[in-house]
Amino acid sequence: MKVDVLLGLQWGDEGKGKIVDVLTPNYDLITRFQGGPNAGHTLEFNNIKHVLHTIPSGIFRDDKLNVIGNGVVIDPVIFKKEIDDLKKIDIDISKNLYISKKAHLILPSHRVLDAANEAAKGKAKIGSTLKGIGPTYTDKISRYGLRVGDINNDFDNKYNTLLERHKQILDKQFSWEYDITEYEKEWLEGIKLLSTFNLIDSENFINESMKAGKSVLAEGAQGTLLDIDFGSYPFVTSSNTTSAGACTGLGIAPNKIGEVFGIFKAYCTRVGAGPFPTELFDETGELLAQKGHEFGATTGRARRCGWLDLVALKYAIMIDGVTQLIMMKSDVMDEFDTIKICTAYKLNGEIIDYVPYEMTEDIEPVYTEFPGWKEDMTKVSSEEQFSENFKNYISFIEKETETKITVVSVGPDRAQTIVRK
Repeated sequence: MKVDVLLGLQWGDEGKGKIVDVLTPNYDLITRFQGGPNAGHTLEFNNIKHVLHTIPSGIFRDDKLNVIGNGVVIDPVIFKKEIDDLKKIDIDISKNLYISKKAHLILPSHRVLDAANEAAKGKAKIGSTLKGIGPTYTDKISRYGLRVGDINNDFDNKYNTLLERHKQILDKQFSWEYDITEYEKEWLEGIKLLSTFNLIDSENFINESMKAGKSVLAEGAQGTLLDIDFGSYPFVTSSNTTSAGACTGLGIAPNKIGEVFGIFKAYCTRVGAGPFPTELFDETGELLAQKGHEFGATTGRARRCGWLDLVALKYAIMIDGVTQLIMMKSDVMDEFDTIKICTAYKLNGEIIDYVPYEMTEDIEPVYTEFPGWKEDMTKVSSEEQFSENFKNYISFIEKETETKITVVSVGPDRAQTIVRK
């Protein structure tokens, strides 16, 4: 068996949670391979909205197993809140959630370090979610990190040693005032809860499951354009959000990757600072934000909105080896008379069709215009009902990217998902 990978192709917030939920019936294991509670995967069914930050989005199907992989970083406080929220709707995940012993823990002091680092950047700040993600990955790479497997292995000593190191940094480097007393109490309660779950060597578990014929879906967080290596650096996240990240974040070999589902919005959004060539600052941008309910599921911050950027999308498809495209939020653009797609960049007077070393403010998008479809897509229930204008929009994207769009989302509910023939 192979591992199929599902990931975002833009700056995150593409709608991965919904699609994982839709695809979950086809798989035995749903896994998360990177990121942490800076992710906010929103699912909606039976007119109820659910937001997950750490737990894989397959958790609402009680006959499926879910694995938090070694590449994920976990904040026990946020993890506990997720569990508590699930219990409120009578979902018990104690038996079908497995957690890698090699996943790293976000300490209360990591959150303080995140805030201190961001403040020190001044005008150059990157728009961090301030969840402690960056400092946790920094400790991981610096070999100071605290892992889930340490909970039952001299935990108090390891925790206090790392906490003391953080205190020294905050005092000497930042002169930062803080008080983690209350959050630390919640954190330790979260640690107790974590210890009650199935803590496993997830790389062995996943590979053995594949050998036994089990099907696996790997769920990415954030988006390709936020990848630490290939994103719009330094305005990126701290992990590898590409399909290659599934290999290191789960412990699977590259030849075990099967289908790569790439999710993108019919337009573009971005949260926080960083380059965004097609960003709209006019009424059109405001309408996209309003109709698309473009507010971060994790931070609540308003998302910046703009037209679809095919230059960046093709770049992401190349990096990820995408085999199937999934287009989200086509219903948001129902009202537009004219819709634009960026097909090239103009930089220093030259037309280019690739993502340059740095995405700077000097990039000017080159657009191709299309007539809008002017219909209520939320009422569409089959591909046969697509208007000619909408079909043309899809066909253009498929031709330019040389990749088929196999799924189209026409609304937030899991039922508003059309699988194309």
